[in-house]
Amino acid sequence: MPAPAATVDPMTIDTAAIDSIAARFAARAGQPGFAYGVVANGALVYSGGCGERWTGGLVPDARTVFRIASMTKSFTAAMVLVLRDRGALRLTDAAESHLPELHGVRLVSPDCPPITIRHLLTMTAGFPTDDPWGDRQQGLDPAEFGRLLASGGVRCAWAPGTVFEYSNLGYAILGRIIEAVTGEDYADAVTGHLLVPLGMGQTGFEASEFDPAVLARGYRQDSGSWLELEPDGYGAFAPMGGIFSCLADLARWVAGFAAAFPARGQEVRGQGQRVDLPHPLSRASRREMQFGQVAITSGGDGVVLRQTGPLSLSYGFGLFAEDDATLGTIIQHSGGYPGYGSQMRWHPATGAGTVVLANGTYASAGSLAAELLAAVIGRQAATAPRPARPRLRGPVPAPGGPWPETLAARESVDALLQDWDDAAARAIFSPNIELDRPITQRRADVARLRERIGQFRADPGRPAECDSPAHSRWWLTGERGTVAVQIKLAPLQQPLVQQLIVPLPPAPDSALHDILQLLVRSIGSEAADWPAGLEVADGLDRGEVLRRLRLAAAWAGPCQLDSYLAGNGRSSATLLLTGPAGSVELTAEIGEPGHALTRFTVSLRTSPA
Repeated sequence: MPAPAATVDPMTIDTAAIDSIAARFAARAGQPGFAYGVVANGALVYSGGCGERWTGGLVPDARTVFRIASMTKSFTAAMVLVLRDRGALRLTDAAESHLPELHGVRLVSPDCPPITIRHLLTMTAGFPTDDPWGDRQQGLDPAEFGRLLASGGVRCAWAPGTVFEYSNLGYAILGRIIEAVTGEDYADAVTGHLLVPLGMGQTGFEASEFDPAVLARGYRQDSGSWLELEPDGYGAFAPMGGIFSCLADLARWVAGFAAAFPARGQEVRGQGQRVDLPHPLSRASRREMQFGQVAITSGGDGVVLRQTGPLSLSYGFGLFAEDDATLGTIIQHSGGYPGYGSQMRWHPATGAGTVVLANGTYASAGSLAAELLAAVIGRQAATAPRPARPRLRGPVPAPGGPWPETLAARESVDALLQDWDDAAARAIFSPNIELDRPITQRRADVARLRERIGQFRADPGRPAECDSPAHSRWWLTGERGTVAVQIKLAPLQQPLVQQLIVPLPPAPDSALHDILQLLVRSIGSEAADWPAGLEVADGLDRGEVLRRLRLAAAWAGPCQLDSYLAGNGRSSATLLLTGPAGSVELTAEIGEPGHALTRFTVSLRTSPA
């Protein structure tokens, strides 16, 4: 059975810190009120509220109902996958095969493929971004929407499958496809197939479904006062943003996605393990929804990629996947709507999540949800013991961890590096190793490594890492430095080592060593000026080099050399640098022969080494 994935212990959550963060957010007065909650180990483990459900009303709590706006898209996508899993449709189906009125949608050129269900799910159908127009179509009469589509009243801006643009229209169309396939009203289908099985009894599609005492009314600011807004009724665009819900119910929704990791064959329960609640959608399909299907290079749904934002952003099925520079992969979706703002986000590696629901127009709930989740995960990282076994890195938990053969191969290779023997090497290496670099040269590399960092051994204070079950990285430390050794195993039942990476640091009197020293010192001095004595080859932009140095300094602070990750010791090297605020990878190459820099890159590390 796979080892259980890491979880956040509810007992380690600093609730006072959570409340303090929420109080600071409330002080900005961006909404009359909001509710916030923390999800861990399959449940809502902490919640609170600030402000008012309506002006003069009670403080919001975990049962207070808000319109969640575009967070609805994850429910629409899940409903589509339920139908896919039951064989009622395929994601590759042309949308018009289920909805003939789409014949009226004119594509941008004759060579365009038909719009598929997958295109609609991933917002690559070719429709231009339609915020905030789409928000005001919430109550559009379904018959009128059908006529709009059939008459060619909507248009595309791109060929399907070529560009991501955030599209409310696309999800409204998905709602009509759900109705066509099930023969049910969209709301009835989602309620019967998702909400009822999950016990989400405080979730619905009309404000009138809820006791007015538990309903947060929506507001916008008007001349310094809060103006109450009448919520649009249920209509054709409900599949893109029509759901009303509360923290208690949304915690179940978030927990269901978090429970999809790691892949496994049976339920995982118990102290410190993931709780897997019954769910109408398979774990595999829930993982599929969270996998980035299309890269977003210019932001989306209010997210803009900047140096201070996510390192990368992609869209799955009704959910965003972002690469957080500190936490790794985060799954999230916001909701912005007249009168409301919301966000849910979670961390697949630990299953922890946060939900924020606010009753102000386009309230910036995402900033609070992100800060709360960072506080929860940061607290977990600070209190968790260092792992005794190799850590499996990567964006999400994988089943089990490294293969036993990977761990055995690492021990064999480590022993080989200590005392090289050609026959032993050939016994554990696949044939391509000799072809890629002869074993005699690899033996010489190890001898050269010993000359440059001294007699080395595996660093006992630094757990090995595995980027996949067939990969391992560990650190060799001598009195004059540290290198990270890596192996990869071939995908065979009796796997052999198909790749061995042993970085070679440069010799102390070499040109590469001198250039690396200049670069590292520059970052250590916060990279304010061009490093004196640093030469660059023709074709390499000095200004770009300096910008990258400044970025590294701003990201991590004054840096020091941690270890060598790659390099041939003569003309190229990749270094891991650590500073008080973070880590960066620096890659430098010089011409042979020569003393000028020919290539220089800086990568911000997404997780600590």
